[in-house]
Amino acid sequence: MKVEDFSERPALGVALKITAIFLFTCMSAIIKSTSDEIPPGEQVFFRSLFAIPIILIWLAQRGQLKIGLKARNPMGHVWRGLFGTTAMGLTFAGLGLLPLPEVTAIGFATPIFTVVLAAVMLGERIRLLRISAVAVGLIGVVIILWPRFGSSQLDHMATIGAMLILGATMMRSLVQVHLRQLVQNEHTAAIVFYFSATATVLSLLTMPFGWVVPTGQTAALLVMAGLVGGVAQILVTSSYRFGSVSMLAPYDYTSMLFAIVLGYVIFGELPTIMMLAGAALVICAGVLVIWREHQLGMDRSKVRAVSDPKS
Repeated sequence: MKVEDFSERPALGVALKITAIFLFTCMSAIIKSTSDEIPPGEQVFFRSLFAIPIILIWLAQRGQLKIGLKARNPMGHVWRGLFGTTAMGLTFAGLGLLPLPEVTAIGFATPIFTVVLAAVMLGERIRLLRISAVAVGLIGVVIILWPRFGSSQLDHMATIGAMLILGATMMRSLVQVHLRQLVQNEHTAAIVFYFSATATVLSLLTMPFGWVVPTGQTAALLVMAGLVGGVAQILVTSSYRFGSVSMLAPYDYTSMLFAIVLGYVIFGELPTIMMLAGAALVICAGVLVIWREHQLGMDRSKVRAVSDPKS
């Protein structure tokens, strides 16, 4: 049986990636809609637990169930779970305090912080072009965050929300650096499965901190968030079977369009000109990093295939 190569079906890779990004944005909107009632730790539990059946069905269908349950580096999965669960919890907490487009825009800084952390933690050499991209991206982040920190009329809850999302973005950068090492010895199927499993367990540690019994409607929304997140993760992982990182990674930024539409339709939120300007700079910087790493022959496909934009 012929193994499909990404060069044969790039359109399918793009379609899978855009669909995944749309579903991840829908998941964020669902989580945001439950924020007034459900604490972040409980949201993480539902998001992670109900993704597991979807992932197991996918692994079984691909004949990778045995591979997906085999962990060569258990502690590597524990650390990935700890970093990713923290990032997810901070993101979900911030979603309850900030507009959806703003949360999305701040999250675009992840590749920028990843470049810095990779240089510090992995000794990766960065030259003028990527240093310039980092500088442009950081300027964009400052522009996005300025109304939350530099205004004379601060909304303190929104300021806390911005700090939470900024912290989540930095944690996701740490996840990216950690994954660059983990994917060298672990199968992508195992990384996808064990993240959901460890996140489910770790989220239980927050049970004493305000967990509630959700109403039927809210419980249905939380279950849906888990199912949608599981499907989205599978689509992301599958997309990189058909397309290269340099081709697919820029489509991550379509999440801004989806966030603006869903934010307006569901929550009545509109992005500010300053936020859009800052987001544009961060997006340009991120695309420049992706392009430069492609030019340098850095293969990030496995890392991106197992990455969740919220963790």
